[in-house]
Amino acid sequence: MQFPESWLREFCNPPISTAELADLLTMAGLEVEDTRPVAPPCSRVVVAEIVAAEQHPNADRLRVCKVRISEHSKDDVLQIVCGAPNARVGIRVPLALVGAELPPGEDGKAFAIQASQLRGVDSFGMLCSARELKLSEDHGGLLELSADAPLGVDVRQVLALDDAVFTLKLTPNLAHALSVYGVAREVSALTGAPLLTPLIEAVPPQHDDRLPVQVQAHDLCGRFSGRIVRNVNTQAKTPAWMVDRLARCGQRSVSALVDISNYVMFEYGRPSHIFDLDKIHERLVVRWGRAGERLKLLNGNTIEVDDSVGVIADAEGVESLAGIMGGDATAVSDDTRHVYVEAAFWWPQAVAGRSRRFNFATDAGHRFERGVDPALTAEHIERITQLILDICGGEAGPLDDQVLQLPQATPVTLRVQRAAKIIGMPLDQARCAEVFRRLGVHFSEAPGTIIVTPPTWRFDLQIEEDLIEEVARIVGYEQLPDVPPLAPIRARVPSEAARGAFAVRHAMAALDYQETINYSFVESRWERELAGNEDPIRVLNPIAAPLAVMRSSLMGSLLAVLRYNLARRAGRVRIFEIGRVFARDAGVADSGAHVAGVAQPMRLAALAYGASDEAQWGRKERAVDFFDLKGDIEALLAPRKPVFVADTHSALHPGRCARIELDGRAIGHVGELHPQWRQTYELPHAAVLFELDLAAVLSRELPQARPVPRHPSASRDIALVLRDGVGHDALVQLLAQDPSGLVRAVKLFDVYRPVQPAGDIAAGERSLALRLELLDDQANLTDERIDAAVAAAVQRAKEAFGARLRG
Repeated sequence: MQFPESWLREFCNPPISTAELADLLTMAGLEVEDTRPVAPPCSRVVVAEIVAAEQHPNADRLRVCKVRISEHSKDDVLQIVCGAPNARVGIRVPLALVGAELPPGEDGKAFAIQASQLRGVDSFGMLCSARELKLSEDHGGLLELSADAPLGVDVRQVLALDDAVFTLKLTPNLAHALSVYGVAREVSALTGAPLLTPLIEAVPPQHDDRLPVQVQAHDLCGRFSGRIVRNVNTQAKTPAWMVDRLARCGQRSVSALVDISNYVMFEYGRPSHIFDLDKIHERLVVRWGRAGERLKLLNGNTIEVDDSVGVIADAEGVESLAGIMGGDATAVSDDTRHVYVEAAFWWPQAVAGRSRRFNFATDAGHRFERGVDPALTAEHIERITQLILDICGGEAGPLDDQVLQLPQATPVTLRVQRAAKIIGMPLDQARCAEVFRRLGVHFSEAPGTIIVTPPTWRFDLQIEEDLIEEVARIVGYEQLPDVPPLAPIRARVPSEAARGAFAVRHAMAALDYQETINYSFVESRWERELAGNEDPIRVLNPIAAPLAVMRSSLMGSLLAVLRYNLARRAGRVRIFEIGRVFARDAGVADSGAHVAGVAQPMRLAALAYGASDEAQWGRKERAVDFFDLKGDIEALLAPRKPVFVADTHSALHPGRCARIELDGRAIGHVGELHPQWRQTYELPHAAVLFELDLAAVLSRELPQARPVPRHPSASRDIALVLRDGVGHDALVQLLAQDPSGLVRAVKLFDVYRPVQPAGDIAAGERSLALRLELLDDQANLTDERIDAAVAAAVQRAKEAFGARLRG
């Protein structure tokens, strides 16, 4: 919401400065995101009239102008050399006198005007364009002022340049503040300054013509007002004051009729639409759309509606998207003579989300989906009609006003004692009543309670907490006392059996990963392709059409971040995310933290792409692979020892994927991205990913103290020949299962597979070299005991896998 301060002060003018006004609004919940002056400072720039303009004798593109700066003296004339193409006799323009300072340029220095000679002709000042005054980027010619602009008067005064533009960042519950008058109403309540409410008088009809309007969907439109205005001059020029105000609201001037509609929307928050009457066939019908109906909008888009979208139609088809945007077929143009002015109350739930469905947004939709006052449609039609008659002329017809189904105000009770408790400051009933009196709402009182009937412009007053919020912000958050907490503070020692999520973040950063934060709602194709989820949880009102489902895996989000980085020429990407995922689970009950039937576990996922290390001299560059991430997982979970079991996952390469198990429970997957998705997502190389259950990562075993061995350990190396199908983990576990308890650890340190079968290694076999560590806590080991334990280990491998010692 953007507006000029001067317009606000026409409705309510408290005796405070611009900065104090901005702070007041922010502290009242209407956050002022930005305040800026309408124009940067300048001095000695006045209104001048060109009385003569002749060709420069020594330059083709320059003109020698005579300008006067006084209404009373025609002798007070200055000579100015000017190169603007629109410099002509009779126009009034800004003149920077000798000694004037214009707004700073790109170097930040003010530009001072001096008397000078241009191609041998004296020039005593400079005629200015809008760009030179920093009013706009228009440098096509001089800034032409209105013909009645007083000569010699400072341009800042004439154009009201000593004004400020406020930009508010409003939350969705503040629909009543989406207009200049609405903000002024808030300022009046906050400061006690009087609110000026202009009297909108009814325009007397000059003919009896009416357009038949039938409202079929009362759940779409609760009130519909309109009138015919004939013989309108659509080519009339929008007054400069209206153009300036619209520009300061961030709205460019289009045409007189469109500008009038936009002006009243910014003034009172009432979106409206003006139809070309001659293009309407017979009548208007307000209804829900029908499957297959198409509409070309004012923005040039052609859309297809269905029965969930409200429309305004005539006898031949759809003409407007209800509450959002008009259609191109009935748009006003320079040839329009007769118009139909419409203002209606559209139910917020009937408009919400419809424009996003078609991938665009409008000011009208933004207001209607939050709620627009249904009580003033007729008054605003009168306001629009009067502006049309004043600017474009015409003859107004009688006003049609159909009141069908309006919101019912439900009284809300405020308990004064509870309000004081929640706000945290002493409040009496009289002070609370004064708040509602200043807000202009109807209320009644009983001992200890105030019953408030929400006004038609407040859609956000529904429960007691809403009233408590109003009391707090009108009284002033800065009035809240600084009271220290009275509850005892006890230090809680965290459990050593778990670590915090931030400790995991630090651990991932130490492993050279960078954290990312992504939306929980994602594209449905990610769920289908990467998570194998054909029935994801859908978002009822997505912020964008593609982000329509809740994620059940973090992998899609990481791939999106990878593609974003690759598009910016990042060759090496290592990222991770800790976030929540969402999956259907009938066993989850409804609670304050969870929705029934939806599991919401936290996950840790990481992705590595490109080189395994930064470029360096001590190691050859190689691409990251499965074993790099396997090592990262082992380091992250240490001293607990995860087990990696070959498995499949919809997002991962079927031959390079493993299920991660910890204490016999699956906690996630690790692997290389599936070649199909690598090609689909246009990745030059394969990424390697893992995803883990965060709860398993956070838990850890308490350290157990063990005495230092009093006897030395021994180690023996053996080389076993086995079939290629024998797995490493199964072999190591078997060798470590020593009945005598002497074998404490088994490590593989070499694998040998000859190119051609040779010696005692046949085709389909390989040699594994393993080191066995042996220890007895009670006595020294003897060679006999060591050899017996090693022989027993070899025998177990022979019986289980057909292993034999390599000769």
